[in-house]
Amino acid sequence: METNGLPNDGQGGAIEIRLEDVSQLFETMDPFPFRERDLARDADEYICGWAGELPADRPLEIRIHLPAGAAGSAEVRGLGASLSNYFDYRAGVVTRELSDEFRMGRRALLIGLAVLGLCLLLGQLFVAVTSYGSIGHFVEEGLIIVGWVALWRPLEIFLYDWWPIAQKKKLYRRLAEARVSVSFYDTPDGEGLDLKSRRSK
Repeated sequence: METNGLPNDGQGGAIEIRLEDVSQLFETMDPFPFRERDLARDADEYICGWAGELPADRPLEIRIHLPAGAAGSAEVRGLGASLSNYFDYRAGVVTRELSDEFRMGRRALLIGLAVLGLCLLLGQLFVAVTSYGSIGHFVEEGLIIVGWVALWRPLEIFLYDWWPIAQKKKLYRRLAEARVSVSFYDTPDGEGLDLKSRRSK
């Protein structure tokens, strides 16, 4: 198996990236200093996509391959801090997103329980005051269904919706702690591979 034209070492914990210039990793329009820049969308998708496929029980390593002419530059020396800062920031964003999801779930649960209780009460009152037994029970059952439907959204949040967000948070934390190594290659201009290239099987 190869990644962007680079052989995988088979250890299952390395993400290989080969670039023509270190600036390919970051958003060129981002006004912040190098260590605070956002990753380019292609770089983010590539790194996260690969990290999600690697074994979750092993530490990650991001191996960046650059032309020999880039050796010694300040941008290259700060790559480890830049990537760690970015993924730590993204983990914080997702943590807040997860907290918001649970907050919304708790609010929806309270509303759903209130609606369910009201529907149960109205159903029993309708049966008690109407002389049409079968119709009364029909309305009562309908109100019970409405009450349980009101609980659908909070149950969806607590059973399903939070899980992908928690997984994303865990992935970003792993990437923030990943070891970043840089190596250099000699190649004619134009032979560096772009991040949009995916692995070949």
